Amino acid sequence: QVQLVESGGGLVQTGGSLRLSCAASGRTFSNYPMAWFRQAPGKERDFVAAISGQSRLKSYSESVKGRFTVSRDNAKNTVYLQMDSLRPEDTAVYYCAAAESTSLISRGRSSRQSEYAYWGQGTQVTVSS
Repeated sequence: QVQLVESGGGLVQTGGSLRLSCAASGRTFSNYPMAWFRQAPGKERDFVAAISGQSRLKSYSESVKGRFTVSRDNAKNTVYLQMDSLRPEDTAVYYCAAAESTSLISRGRSSRQSEYAYWGQGTQVTVSS
């Protein structure tokens, strides 16, 4: 059974940093894109960042570009989201997702939730002003 487990969330002040981790088990995702989405209170879940299987391609939403960095360690079957210069509007539950289409990012579809077959339970990030 495939499981994605996020960790690293918490409470941080404006301008601070957090590093989220997503550990996958049940299968290896080294050839497949993985991504981060987030859902703020009362809002829909939105795309944050995605990374291809061998880390050659990355994509980011405009709201986090230049502040967040997605990376992965395939030996650990884990993807990371380094979040710097955090703002109150970054407050949300952050979800990890894994796809089964290797060309997702190159086809410009990395932000589409329907492209991802596996999802984690989420981790809360709260940025205080």
